[in-house]
Amino acid sequence: MPASASSLGRSLLTATALTGAAGLAGVGYASLYERNAFRLRHAIVPVLPVGQAPIRVLHVSDLHLLPGQRRKIDFLQGLAQLEPDLVVDTGDNLAGVDAIPAALDAFAPLLELPGVFVLGSNDYWAPQPRNWFKYLTRRKPNKKITAPRLATEELVEGFTRAGWTDLDNARSRLEVAGRTIEFVGVDDPHLHYDRYAEVQAPAATDVDLTIAVAHAPYRRTLDAFVADGAPLVIAGHTHGGQLCVPFYGALVTNCDLPAKQAKGLSRWSAGGNDAWLHVSAGLGTSPYAPLRFACHPEATLLELVARR
Repeated sequence: MPASASSLGRSLLTATALTGAAGLAGVGYASLYERNAFRLRHAIVPVLPVGQAPIRVLHVSDLHLLPGQRRKIDFLQGLAQLEPDLVVDTGDNLAGVDAIPAALDAFAPLLELPGVFVLGSNDYWAPQPRNWFKYLTRRKPNKKITAPRLATEELVEGFTRAGWTDLDNARSRLEVAGRTIEFVGVDDPHLHYDRYAEVQAPAATDVDLTIAVAHAPYRRTLDAFVADGAPLVIAGHTHGGQLCVPFYGALVTNCDLPAKQAKGLSRWSAGGNDAWLHVSAGLGTSPYAPLRFACHPEATLLELVARR
């Protein structure tokens, strides 16, 4: 073999080995470190009437909890030390048929605070393996559910018994930090369980604020909330993209939300109205995809302040 061909062969082998090593290192980082590197984000949202004092809202989502995930449980329990005025849980709390006792234990300190919640698909059905090619290429997955049904009513009972308000296709009002807040929510749009028509109404004018809540931020849901005048919408579901490109961001959102809005605070317009949208990247992952890359698991402390 000519020397040049031999040198080229060695270079190709070296490049292949380096690529493989980098890939393995990336998978190790994503599965062993980043998915357990929980963070607390902060965001300031100007939605209150002029002159009002701030309201501190803790947004948690997509816990995807399995029994024994002690670091995740400890992080969630520790968030109670923030003493928020309100907790908003946007669903997908479970990751297995035996996870409800662990989830209620994880939420126990937060359940002593005022709270509202909606459910996600993994609060109804256990996770199942998925075709990641279809997911990453945004092809529509098979909507037929063959996973075990979870004891959802036990989770709901645990939350409501503690005093939290179930916003699945519901409206409600709560006194929070001396202010009256109207809430409107829907059951999981990802499963088409949302029934907004049953609770549809313009945002109330005799309250300090209206907050809309959903698990999955599908456009139809956001449009309906905002067209009716809700100035703040809170959602989860996207995992922030979960496997992101550094300095670029999410590639997919697992719904029809634009990828640039996969996590954090942004604006949404519909029906001549503008609103703030906060999407949480969530705290967990499916047990069939225990990876996060360039997208740390998170909860968010939203500081609602007066509009200027």
